Amino acid sequence: MATILDIRNLGKTYRSGGKELAVLTDINFSIEEGAAVSIVGPSGSGKTTLLGLCAGLDRASSGSVELNNIRLDDLSEDQRAQVRNRYVGFIFQNFQLLPTLTALENVMVPLELRGEKNIKNQALDLLDKVGLAHRHHHYPAQLSGGEQQRVSLARAFSNRPKILFADEPTGNLDAETSDKVEKLLFDLNQDAGTTLVLVTHNLDLAAKTQRIIRIKGGHIASDELVNSDQLAGNSYQ
Repeated sequence: MATILDIRNLGKTYRSGGKELAVLTDINFSIEEGAAVSIVGPSGSGKTTLLGLCAGLDRASSGSVELNNIRLDDLSEDQRAQVRNRYVGFIFQNFQLLPTLTALENVMVPLELRGEKNIKNQALDLLDKVGLAHRHHHYPAQLSGGEQQRVSLARAFSNRPKILFADEPTGNLDAETSDKVEKLLFDLNQDAGTTLVLVTHNLDLAAKTQRIIRIKGGHIASDELVNSDQLAGNSYQ
């Protein structure tokens, strides 16, 4: 399989109180197309920062991020935005839906940015896949947390991404709704053949992926494959 994401000697520092604060140091890993990978670790370990760097939402202080054979470090912000719109889907823990747009309009936004045609029907089809076609005219404030996350999931898949990044996708949801969103994540991932990279505190969710990368203190503490027995035991099929 081809490599979709290649991280080399990645570091991220911030200025805090006149001092340099290292959030990530010397991170190295690669992910193949179609894989499902979890990034886990305690709060403050740098997981979300790492995810944002991988997706091109932020720029690294050192090292390199290569996504779909494109080195993000060499690109301007506008160029990185073009790469994200073409290849990347991103799901946020707090949904990040535009409050003044309906569910349908939120899903249509990436399609409009891509200049695609027949975007309303495409967006309705995506909402139907996540079971929300009947709520397409509702605004985020009129939707439950689980429904908002399903809208964000439909939006993330609207550009048919080659790689989907999910930051604590079930962190704000109750157990029953979490199960539904997890199933949608893996079903859509498998149907579209999209690489899935998710940050989670939920070790049961992490065990459903093929590989678990553990971050501690800004470093990779371990990088392990989930064995086939675990995968079979946690299958949604």
